[in-house]
Amino acid sequence: MPNTYSQIYIQIVFAVKGRQNQISKHHREELHKYITGIVHHREQKMLSVFAMPDHVHLLVGLKPNISISDLVRDVKAGSSKFITDSQWVNGKFNWQDGFGAFSYSKGQIDKVIKYIAHQEEHHKKMTFKEEYLDMLKKYEIEYNEKYLFEWIE
Repeated sequence: MPNTYSQIYIQIVFAVKGRQNQISKHHREELHKYITGIVHHREQKMLSVFAMPDHVHLLVGLKPNISISDLVRDVKAGSSKFITDSQWVNGKFNWQDGFGAFSYSKGQIDKVIKYIAHQEEHHKKMTFKEEYLDMLKKYEIEYNEKYLFEWIE
């Protein structure tokens, strides 16, 4: 896009369907690389990615040539197929419907990258549900409990 300049940083969060811990540590790095490839293929900049057993965080430098929804759709569809084809789980792998998207300024990026990189440590103290609800509250996002992720309790 000529003469189009932007600085858009979005943290994207989505969860595994079926309230299951299906992303193993053994496959995590390979999944990170695959998701990063999808983001780069869509001409976006991956700043950080971390897959927990039941959810994923991405931090993307987003260009205005794609919507967040289209990027998430491509990441989820491509990575679901990759996980299924790689036979990391019995049967077909799917992500839950929906996602969270949270914007940041350039000055916050290092802090968000560290937050995403330390997900395992963070989740020793807080569940994914607590983390996600905290993010919604922090960003003053109105939500209906009925339409939130299915949680692993």
